[in-house]
This record gives sequence, C-alpha cells and structure tokens, in this order.
Amino acid sequence: MAKKLVLDFEKPILELEKKIEEMKSLSSELDISNEINFLQKKANDLRLHIYQNLTRWQRVQIARHPERPFTLDYIQNVFTDFYELHGDRNYKDDPSIVGGIAKFNGKPVMIVGHQKGRDTKSNLYRNFGMPHPEGYRKANRLFQLAEKYGNPIICFLDTPGAYPGIEAEERGQAEAIARNLLLMSKLKVPIIIVIIGEGASGGAIGIGVGDRILMLENSWYSVISPESCSSILWRSWDFKEQAAEALQLTAEDLKKIGIIDEIIPEPVGGAHNDPQTMFSIMQESLSTNLENLMKINAKDLVRNRREKFASMGVWQES
Repeated sequence: MAKKLVLDFEKPILELEKKIEEMKSLSSELDISNEINFLQKKANDLRLHIYQNLTRWQRVQIARHPERPFTLDYIQNVFTDFYELHGDRNYKDDPSIVGGIAKFNGKPVMIVGHQKGRDTKSNLYRNFGMPHPEGYRKANRLFQLAEKYGNPIICFLDTPGAYPGIEAEERGQAEAIARNLLLMSKLKVPIIIVIIGEGASGGAIGIGVGDRILMLENSWYSVISPESCSSILWRSWDFKEQAAEALQLTAEDLKKIGIIDEIIPEPVGGAHNDPQTMFSIMQESLSTNLENLMKINAKDLVRNRREKFASMGVWQES
C-alpha cells in the first residue's frame, strides 16, 4: 500500500491519529473508550483549526496534493455515460487534456479538463498536466462540437502551466491558446469553469473563459506560480511563501476582486481527505449554476461573458 502524503502542517494531526490507533489496539484489554473519544475529538478540533487558518502557501500545497481528485475522478463520480474523444485532427492526441461527451442530471454536456498523473509513469504520460498545443486544439474541436449540438460545456482547470518546451513553441503554443480564448468568448452555449487544483497562467486560461468561474476552496489561480514569481523577484525559490502572499491567489482573494463567481467548499481536511463528499458538493454546485445559465438566451450569454472578462483589471484614479 502506498504511503499517504502528509503535509508539514498536518503532522500534528497525524501524531494524534497514531496515538488513537495505538490505544484502539489496547481497547480489547482495557476500557479506554473515553480516552479514545477525547483524543478523537481533539484531532477533529485540531484539523478544523488548522484548515480554517491556512496560509496562502499552504493552500497551494493542498492544491498540489497527489491524492486530490482530478478531472477524471469528477467525471467518473459526478457524471454518467462519459465517452472520451481524442485528438486534434491535426497532429495527435494530448493526454494532458481529456474531454468528451457525458450526461449530467440526465442531460448531455461536453467536459474538458486538465489531467495529471498520480505516479511517475502516469505523470510522464499526462506530461504532469501541462498541455501541448494539440491539447488546446483538441479542446477547441470539442468546444465547437458542443456548440453544434447545443450542449453546455464544463471545464476543469488543474495545471501548473502550458508546456514550455521548444517543441510546443514550434507547434504554436501561444497561437493555440489565443484561438481558444477567441472561440470561448463567442460560444453560444453555457460554459462553467471550475478550478479544482492549480490554475496557472495561460495554461489554465486556455480552457478557462466561461459564464461562471467556480473555484474549490483549496485551489489557486494566478498568472504565475509562487516559485516562478520568487525566482524572478528574488532570484531564488526560497521566497515562494512570500510570493504566494503577494500574489493573492486563493479563492477568497479572487472572489473579493471579482475574478471568480463562487467558492466551492471542501470537506474539512481538503478534497483529498474525503473525495466522496467532495463529489456530492461538486454535483450540487454544478446543478445550481447550470440550471441558472440554461435560462439565459444565447445572445445574452455571449454579451455577459464578454463584459465579465472585459471588466477584469479595470481601475480608476480618484
């Protein structure tokens, strides 16, 4: 059995849980149920306290947790009848972006999302969730297919960024992302964007233009990662925590300034601690948002979407 990853700030909880397990092994010989219940309550209270007072850098760490639900996990547990579609009809298929037709509450939708791996082999196959141009062109093809049949689009964002290798640049990485931005700004079907983990730079926004932008409580969304920001400003990755604070990249930060529309709460301990509860929360949030968007006609959808993104970053001096 693979060893569970424990983040530094979670270690006090782990120590308590180990004590509880040790005491449970003795419970057949001694009546220590009261002591076990006391420690269990203490562990639950500690977990709640820690997760209610997370720093921005700690949320970045949670967003990167390898046991956190990925796009395919949500597809398998929130949707039904998923049929994956492959390839960009130009170069090849890109496994770092998955997409296809599925049913949500019994109605067809198009799903597109970044997909990471959980171990070395799968991460190499998925390119660590960093798409090549053909990944964005595959998404572009699926977006057009969704509009053709009038299907709503749901995108799951979880990437450390678009792949920066020379071969990606040779095949037109920036152009592929730009074409997606243009297309998504004028699609006549509802689009819901959900940041489920990392939302880094153009790699995220390449499939991130929508009518509703939702963000999981412990995800992050920014023009640059804290490490890269630290390396630019301080010439070292050692200041990534300060960079995370300065970037204000959490869901709470972005909700305040109107970049996202809704924060989706996670179970105490993060989505990786209780995936089934997270799937139920996701189902409810998507249902509400999709129901509201389906009431808006296509012309208003496009106008509202464009105005939404055009207003980001607008400021005035007083």
